[in-house]
Amino acid sequence: MRIVTLFLLSTSALVSAPAFAQQTAPAANEATAEGEIVVFGQGQTRQVQELKTEDVTILAPGTSPLKAIEKLPSVNFQSADPFGTYEWSSRVTIRGFNQNQLGYTLDGIPLGDSTYGNNNGLHIGRAIAPENIGITRVSQGAGSIGTQSTNNLGGTLEFFSYDPTEGFGADANLTYGSENTIRAFARVNFGESDGIRGFISGTYHNAEKWKGGGDQRNWMINAKAIIPVGQAEFDAYFSYSDRAEQDYQDLSLEMIRRLGYDHDNYFPDYAKAIAAAQGVFVAPINNLDDSYYDASGLRKDTLAAYGLTAPLDEGVTFKIKAYYHDNTGQGTWGTPYVPSPNGVPMSARTTEYDIQRGGVFGSLEAEVGDHTISVGGWYEHNDFTQARRFYAYQSLTTPGLDHTKFLRNPFFTQWLFDFNTDTLQYHVQDKISMGDLTINLGWKGFQVNNEADPRVQGSLAAGKIKSRDWFQPHAGVAYKLSSNAEVFGGFTQATRAFVSSATSGPFSTTQAGFNALRARGLKPEESDTYELGARFNNATFNGVLGVYYVNFRNRLLGIPTGPGIVGNPSIQQNVGSVRSLGFEAAGDVRLGGGLTLFASYSYNDATYRDNVVIPGVTPTIVPIKGRNVVDTPKHMLKGEIAYDSDSLFGRIGANYMSKRYFTYTNDQSVGSRVLVDATLGYRFDMGMRKPIEVQLNATNLFDKRYVSTIGSNGFGNSGDNQTLLAGAPQQFFVTAKVGF
Repeated sequence: MRIVTLFLLSTSALVSAPAFAQQTAPAANEATAEGEIVVFGQGQTRQVQELKTEDVTILAPGTSPLKAIEKLPSVNFQSADPFGTYEWSSRVTIRGFNQNQLGYTLDGIPLGDSTYGNNNGLHIGRAIAPENIGITRVSQGAGSIGTQSTNNLGGTLEFFSYDPTEGFGADANLTYGSENTIRAFARVNFGESDGIRGFISGTYHNAEKWKGGGDQRNWMINAKAIIPVGQAEFDAYFSYSDRAEQDYQDLSLEMIRRLGYDHDNYFPDYAKAIAAAQGVFVAPINNLDDSYYDASGLRKDTLAAYGLTAPLDEGVTFKIKAYYHDNTGQGTWGTPYVPSPNGVPMSARTTEYDIQRGGVFGSLEAEVGDHTISVGGWYEHNDFTQARRFYAYQSLTTPGLDHTKFLRNPFFTQWLFDFNTDTLQYHVQDKISMGDLTINLGWKGFQVNNEADPRVQGSLAAGKIKSRDWFQPHAGVAYKLSSNAEVFGGFTQATRAFVSSATSGPFSTTQAGFNALRARGLKPEESDTYELGARFNNATFNGVLGVYYVNFRNRLLGIPTGPGIVGNPSIQQNVGSVRSLGFEAAGDVRLGGGLTLFASYSYNDATYRDNVVIPGVTPTIVPIKGRNVVDTPKHMLKGEIAYDSDSLFGRIGANYMSKRYFTYTNDQSVGSRVLVDATLGYRFDMGMRKPIEVQLNATNLFDKRYVSTIGSNGFGNSGDNQTLLAGAPQQFFVTAKVGF
């Protein structure tokens, strides 16, 4: 396939002059068809959908945009809280690829791989408030060729910030609801569509956990400015986020049967936690891992970017953007396995994060006859410091530590590493428009250099490793059958770079293990994605059908050498390939009078193609060949009914997911479930810039008890495992919104 694609690309290059470009979204508030719920990517040569601001804001305020996209085909999103923002539990998979195999950007700014212990970016919930997102674009395949990402094997999520064009005004909303949830959002907009414009906003959110003790809170500032200068346009973006989340307890199926879905950590009962750490349990609790005193995730992020878009000549556009991201974080855990030096039988263990990364990406796009030629590049340098430390509780009766605040003065540092990562990526693309036929041909390539320098090495690895793939071809075609119908198809090859981290990737093993994997030639993960589909759009119906085949090879697996929660290193190795065959369908019907219907269905048959061999004196074979990929439901069906008039509006949506396995041998699974969310609202026209809105939201309307996240502590080969999180029960929220 590489040879065929190279021939096509070379042929295109003979009749094209190269130039630089990056793909961008339409204006974030650009109008679409009346009542259209989802934009299905008309004219695109790959499977892609877009959601508008309204698709996020009609959900409970503060809801993650990742939860908004769960209604799209092949998107599986899970979280243990009603908003989808609790990062320890937040998981999104697409076509069987997990979240660290997907690409994420905000206005083109790379957000890394969205894992909890992110080493190269930040979660979208810490980069921008949901109300400030104008468009969310989901590519179920490997995505746009120009995406600033080296890990988008199986999909890309591109977020584009709101672009205010309505002149000076202010928007505000206030939410109160279940678990004493209080959320306030305010934004001041300024400027006109053809002049200087922008916004500044502030967000505060605090909610008690729905079970156990503790809070989950955050506050954030976002600001954006666009400054036209002649035909050119400068843009600037700034965000500051401060998030503190106390954790829910990870569960197993046995724990759910014995302790129930509502079981949680001991906090704020310190005395009970001390007794348990001393071996005194209160039935039905019977071991140290049933509950811990407390745990949390703390993150502070500053993100800034400055860009320029400038026409250089007729049909030629130059773009460049520089960005900087600073992160400080701690993941805390009250561990009963390491006592404090003062005799307290437990201590507070942290995994600590410190990111300073900066980069620049640019592009040049030129229209030459029937061709739109684009070439672009991206460079990033990332300094990431990661540490494992332990802090003492004050006494047997007083904790003296607050897990919602950054801990200071550790009594022990187990390991401390400085990681340096340099990323260089480029892309080339030619879009050929020949009447009803559109052809996209292109490729991207990258080199990522990873280095780990220990300050306190512990039992983990140091050294250097490199991943490089200078030719990852993309080819696609779209053909209009009529003014309403089109067919499309494409091929994409993608490679995922190694990560620089002590808790994942090639450095998370021992020094001997790292030396061995370098000697045998550890390979980066790769995927080949083939897509074929059809779209239809008229005044009544908007929909898409698609099929796909994915060959995922060189799968990397960290084979644990003991319980992961106590910090045992893993053994990294390539363990074979995965094959995925799937079908996707989605559509919305505009019935008139403000009433619309939406539904999506996806089928995914994703299976492991090789058994796993665990090295040793006597190698162990784990028989997973032909088994289903973990956390990959075979069937997903989503549907919603929405109504919107000048005053009354509402939406009710149902989400079905078939069972999911959480062991590689498929001997353990969680069952299927149907969740229903609903919104009801009313607008009061008081002669202001916008009507006053009152909005009522219900999540998990029928109070379904279920397992939301699986794999919170990874996946095992077989047997039950403490790696599940219970989903939030029925919750209600009421919001008042004003605009003046």
